[in-house]
Amino acid sequence: MMKPLALAVSLSLLMPLAGLAPSAARADEVPAPKDVPFNGQLRIEVDATDLNRRIFRVRETIPAQAGRLTLLYPQWLPGKHSPAGPIEKMAGLVITANGQRLPWVRDQFNVYAFHVEVPVGVSEVTAEFQFLSSQGGSQGRVVMTPDMLNLQWDSTSLYPAGYYSRNVQAQACVKLPPGWSYATALTTDTRNGDTVCFKPIRFDDLVDSPMFAGKHYKRIDLDPGAKQPVHLNVFADEAKDLEAKPEHIKAHQALVTQASKLYGARHFDHYEFLLALTDKLGGIGLEHHRSSENSGERGYFTDWDKTWQGRDLLPHEFNHSWNGKYRRGADLATPSFNVPMGDSLLWLYEGQTQFWGHVLAARSGLWSQEQAHDSLALVAGVYDRGRPGLAWRNIQDTTNDPTIASRRSLPFRNYQMSEDYYSGGQMIWLEVDGKLRELSGNKRSIDDFAKAFFGMDNGVWEVNPYTFDDIVATLNGIAPFDWATFLRSRVDGHGPLIGGLEAAGWKLVYTDKPSDAFKAMESERKDANLTYSLGLSASGAGVLGDVRWDGPAFNAGLAPGMTLLGVNGREYSAEALKDAVTTAKDAKTPIELVVKRFDRIETVRIPYFDGLQYPHLERIAGKPDRLAELYKAR
Repeated sequence: MMKPLALAVSLSLLMPLAGLAPSAARADEVPAPKDVPFNGQLRIEVDATDLNRRIFRVRETIPAQAGRLTLLYPQWLPGKHSPAGPIEKMAGLVITANGQRLPWVRDQFNVYAFHVEVPVGVSEVTAEFQFLSSQGGSQGRVVMTPDMLNLQWDSTSLYPAGYYSRNVQAQACVKLPPGWSYATALTTDTRNGDTVCFKPIRFDDLVDSPMFAGKHYKRIDLDPGAKQPVHLNVFADEAKDLEAKPEHIKAHQALVTQASKLYGARHFDHYEFLLALTDKLGGIGLEHHRSSENSGERGYFTDWDKTWQGRDLLPHEFNHSWNGKYRRGADLATPSFNVPMGDSLLWLYEGQTQFWGHVLAARSGLWSQEQAHDSLALVAGVYDRGRPGLAWRNIQDTTNDPTIASRRSLPFRNYQMSEDYYSGGQMIWLEVDGKLRELSGNKRSIDDFAKAFFGMDNGVWEVNPYTFDDIVATLNGIAPFDWATFLRSRVDGHGPLIGGLEAAGWKLVYTDKPSDAFKAMESERKDANLTYSLGLSASGAGVLGDVRWDGPAFNAGLAPGMTLLGVNGREYSAEALKDAVTTAKDAKTPIELVVKRFDRIETVRIPYFDGLQYPHLERIAGKPDRLAELYKAR
């Protein structure tokens, strides 16, 4: 422990380097954003060539005038719904003016804010720093590999406090590794060798326009001749992964067609799907107004029949151009990236997008009708039996999870719940569709809501916020009803969320045979998922994942993190565990498990006799098939 005298000497040496006393960095000195013009233009230059060390080197020129200047590193990032700006990876900040180094100090109460005193006669300052991207492991998502990179401008830029971010103009440039291709929603201004500069754009739109770059690249036109073109930009670890068959391209082109028919307007001048097929770059699924930012399996094209389950991702992200980017909850439409966002309407923003992601996957042919049914059954099972947490939480409260949990691993996810506004919201909107059809004699549906709520002002991409009352008013304009009570009872309620199935002419059943979707899910996660029988999932090595709260395994004392060593006298395997559940149904004898808890070996007996249980959809006799209508291509 440092002695008090040594500590005092140390602080006296450090403070001149900072240039400002810690007490000067008060939270109330960070200027609030104002809707006033910013004089000048940011110039952001990124060197992205240090692939070995995964370092982005930044040089930024910022217009300034004499006095206090506060620079902000983006904190609240659209699409992440949380204060997720990776400030911990920013390093080496040096600010200069006219060749002289200027001292800076980080705000005491706002670690994303940096204060600097600008001398008289200075009209611009230069900030240089590095973004030390993840090296893997627990450091976060990898964004740079030997074959590709993902440049997100929020991580490589500062901007001046005191202004709406839409009022700050910026020009971005990047130096790429030799010979690499790139794709982004930004418009190229110049390219000299491997240095690319883009045309100036508003800072908020720059942050919303990430880049993929790499060695192996293919660009596919998804709407030839369109006034507002749409392209699929694919990067891959190896060139062979880019080989798409004509029918694969046709399905993606149909996605664009079906989305246009759904909404009747496009809120972009052009749209760029950014898709990385990789097992090296970190996985991502992030929406932007004029692009996606996604990764998929290397076999996305080459193992088409095996990778179908992930093909609702691009439909999901494309929907976000309308729902979430053009229109978003009013509490998400903040004036800058350092004003806290409110997530109260994510059950529309993400929930309805999740709904349309599934529907458009089916309408476009990215999924077959059977695959769409099986995928819906997976979701319905969760909100029928797989979320005991609905007894104490509701969908509305889970809109706080981006800040509460930030997608960290949870001990009992089924009970704690996490971001259930996605799939729980999806089930609510399925029920809304059924109610609209019922009220209108099947003349109106959720398609009408989509067009009325998102389909105005073709070509406009200024943010158009909405409120709960706007949602209710639009629904009432389609089919008058007490929609406020209907919606609030679902998002604030505590029961199962499968009412939309019966309205669609289907019911949820459980059998001892998993669907293809369930088997694909197990294969992807490399686990044995017995959520609806024993109430647990276990990895190939027997390590328990989620254990269903108050289920048979939970009531026998099992918990996540324990390891299954044996099943009914045999060494653990997924097959042995499933065989034991099947045998117990007829034998009516408890299932005997040998488990390891820390350094203790124990025997646990589970008196469960209902056999294997997997969710499926089954038609209700005599009722019209509204799912067939919903999934039919327009």
